[in-house]
This record gives sequence, C-alpha cells and structure tokens, in this order.
Amino acid sequence: MPLKFDLLVVGGGSGGLAAAQRAADYGASVAVFEPKPLGGTCVNAGCVPKKVMWSTAALAHGLADASGYGFDLESWRHDWGAIKTRRDAYVARLNSIYAKNIKAKGVTHITENGSFTGPRAITAGGKTYQGKHVVIATGGYPDRPEIPGAEHGITSDGFFELDERPERVAVVGAGYVAVELAGMFNALGSEVSIFVRYDGVLRNFDDMIRQELGDALAKDGITVVTEAIPAKAGIEPGGLFLETSDGRAFNDFDCLLWAVGRKPNTRHLALDKAGVDVDDGGFVLVDDFQNTGAERIYAIGDVTGRVSLTPVAIAAGRRLADRLFDNQHDRHLDYSNIATVVFSHPPIGTVGLTEAEARAEYGDIVQVYHSAFVPMYYAVLQSKGRAAMKLITAGEHEKVVGVHVIGDGADEMMQGFSVAIGMGATKEDFDNTVAIHPTSAEELVTMR
Repeated sequence: MPLKFDLLVVGGGSGGLAAAQRAADYGASVAVFEPKPLGGTCVNAGCVPKKVMWSTAALAHGLADASGYGFDLESWRHDWGAIKTRRDAYVARLNSIYAKNIKAKGVTHITENGSFTGPRAITAGGKTYQGKHVVIATGGYPDRPEIPGAEHGITSDGFFELDERPERVAVVGAGYVAVELAGMFNALGSEVSIFVRYDGVLRNFDDMIRQELGDALAKDGITVVTEAIPAKAGIEPGGLFLETSDGRAFNDFDCLLWAVGRKPNTRHLALDKAGVDVDDGGFVLVDDFQNTGAERIYAIGDVTGRVSLTPVAIAAGRRLADRLFDNQHDRHLDYSNIATVVFSHPPIGTVGLTEAEARAEYGDIVQVYHSAFVPMYYAVLQSKGRAAMKLITAGEHEKVVGVHVIGDGADEMMQGFSVAIGMGATKEDFDNTVAIHPTSAEELVTMR
C-alpha cells in the first residue's frame, strides 16, 4: 500500500520547502523528496555562497581604495582557501537549519530522488507514495555547450568547489552568472576574459545598463571577446584552450568556466507517467496558478523556466499552499514588476520595463529620465567609479514603469523602489519625495 500524504513535494530547494512548510502550517501532512543537502541551488551553489564571494571581492576593491582615504596599506594577500572553508561552513549551517525547521513542522524528509509512477504517485527508495496534491520543485542545473572538450571546463557549481584561485580565467557566457563570477575572479587577482556570443553582456537588460557595465568591466581590466561562439575546448601543455567557430584560438587558461544558461531537472522524473507536459527545453508548463496540465499536480521555481529567482520560487510556493490548504482560491503570484539584482562590480538593480520594452508597449507616451555621475565615495580617490540611473514613465500621469540603476549600493536601494512601482507610483510621486542626502539613491527622486 502506498504511503499517503496531503502534499508531496519533489525537490528540497527554496520553493519546495516554502510550499511544504506553509502547507504544514495549515495542518497538511507533507513529504519532501530531496537526496541532497536542503536549500537547493540558492543555498548550496547559488545566491548564498555567491554573495559571500561578492562581499569578498567588494572588500578587495575597498582595500585598493584605502590609500585614498589615508590608510597606509603596503600590500595585502587573499587566502582563497580560508574564505572557502568559512563559506562552506556557513552553507552547512543553513542546511542544518532547514532540516531542523521542516522536522519541527512535522514535514517528512525522504532522502531519495522521487519519480512518478502514475497520477500523483511517487516512488523513492523502493517505496510508493500517494499525494492528494503534488508539487514539482526540482529546480535546474548549469548547462554546458555540446562541443568537443566541454568536459575540461567547470560550471558555476564548480566555481564553489575551487580550492584555490586560478590565475588566468576564461568565462564563457553573457548573463548575470558570467559577469558576477568574472568580477569576483578579477577583484581577487585573476586575469579574466569573458567570451560572449553577440555584441556584449546582459543582452536582456536596458541598453544603458549594458553600456555602463561594459565600460566598468574594461576599466577593471576584464577583456570581453564579442561574437565568440565556442567550438572546441581542451587542454595542452600550457593550460586550457578555447577555439571559436570563426577560427580564433585562445589559450593558456588555468580555468574555463561555462556560464551558458541552465536546464531544468526533469529528466528523471518520468513526467509522462503523470501526464505532465514540458516545453521543448524540458521546462514544466504551468498556468498563472502554477497548475500543470495534470490534475492536482503543480510546478514552481526554476523548473518552470519562468523568472528564475529564489524569492520568486518562495513566493509562488507559499501562495500555492495558501490556495490549496487555506481556501484562498484566487491566491497566486503576479510575475510582473519583479525586481532583480546583478551582483557585478558595480552592482545592478532593476525593476519593470527596459526603455525598449516600454516603447514597444506604450509607443510615443513614454518619457525617459536619466542621470550619470561620480558618487561621493570617489571624491578623494584618483580612480573614479560611476553610477548611472534611468527612470522610465508612461502615459499622461507618467506612471513609473521601469527603474534601472548601476553603481555602488544599487543592490540595496532597489527594494524600496520596487514597492513604489508595484503600488503604481508616478513621476510626480517621486518628485514629491524629499531626498536623502548625500546618497546615490536621491538621484531617482531629483531627476528632471
């Protein structure tokens, strides 16, 4: 006989655990299938360890600026192994906290992979489980290009396994993972080249952001190789090499890192046995309420291929549990106006539409305000950093439909502005707000 639960959650990442715990709070019997340390990509090989390394790199930038503020620092040396040990210990502590939390809520943790045997029926470790409801929350994994020698490169997962800093690094990719990891390597002393398929980094971001970050990368000594489609990789006496489809060859790398996108963890779920449909990329198809095409089977988070951010998965999971177990029948996540941050150097914060998207949607009723300046932090430094901001409005009342910021502090200032946009703030609302001085954020409420 199958073991029966009100809710089965396949995947113990941020979204799956959020759904499981919220359902348990409502009195549901819940089981979570996860063989790996709890927390998913974010905790184990994503946001959490990445932020530790970003902070490490930011401190390195601060040390480089210290003499301008009167500090006499003749030299400094970074111990990669030391921060790895402390970072890994922090991650392990979070894994333990997750395990304690779900145990305290009465959630059953099954440390096996689960796969479907039929509608809402899961097999794992030789046992069968039946759920009134099933949530698929298996996340994704970093992809590699299908070229000869791809196995010689690492992915973002491998970045967190490095025991020492490589001296010369090739990062292949143009997205946020590529620019974030490239910036970390660079700040800590590596020589870094980024290889992008088209004309620059962050193709889905506003053009201002792309240009400013490109300039910042160049200023920091990071080489961006454009129109570079990888064709072959390998190892030779001098180190790793990369060849592009147009015949260019680059060699003597100590580390080759693939940051070419992510794929969904759906291959071993036997979704066909449950009647769950996927798209051509293997992502689970869902509607606005996270429903799949199979009755009482849902999917949340990266496995759906929608907005692949940890807070999005958490919010979707909690709202789904509210709907299923607390009779909040219309409860679902609104995927519009979700803020995001790129932990590059300098960081980027953005919410809403890019200028191109706004003009495509609203046409001639779009107004754009922008500002570029040197933050006060650099007033006493020889090397000057920049900040740039763009405010996009639409309509007669100039409703704010997009905010884009690059510069020190962008990561922390964006949360409040995302609340304002979500509430329908107008340019007049921004203008009527008294600025906080001296800050970079005040530029967003003083633009003319």
